[in-house]
Amino acid sequence: MRRHRLPRAKDVLAARPDGVFLSNGPGDPAGAPYIYETVRELLGKVPIFGICLGHQMLGLACGGTTYKLKFGHRGANQPVLDLTTGRIEITSQNHGFAVDIASLPDTVVQTHLNLNDRTSEGLAHTELPAFSVQYHPEASPGPHDAAYLFARFIKLMEEHPVSTR
Repeated sequence: MRRHRLPRAKDVLAARPDGVFLSNGPGDPAGAPYIYETVRELLGKVPIFGICLGHQMLGLACGGTTYKLKFGHRGANQPVLDLTTGRIEITSQNHGFAVDIASLPDTVVQTHLNLNDRTSEGLAHTELPAFSVQYHPEASPGPHDAAYLFARFIKLMEEHPVSTR
């Protein structure tokens, strides 16, 4: 039986991507150090946008910790406050872990807040082209409140082209 090797940062960078999207997935993010260690190696070398588990992986890669929620966030119509604009977004969520925003260094700021339990729903690195949200902007069960995040990622990639790294 042939074992497949997981891509490492050098493999990702060899493809010269415009950016790296960290997608959602199940499970305890702390149980996958090979992923957040790879993300840590990618930080500052390529723009990064994470959602759900990708948000948790970015938080861990930046030096933070995660914890299991007493009650997971499940379903649509979850209110989230965008701290950068003051707007409330109605989101779709499906996760059982959260990033402990207090565990992150000063170079990482919280950008979104869950209005039901005050947990972190987004973060951004202040010095490197990387940000993430805990919820699912790709799901858009009703309103398209979070569609701007994809435009933000495109702009981030345009502002940090691979050719200048």
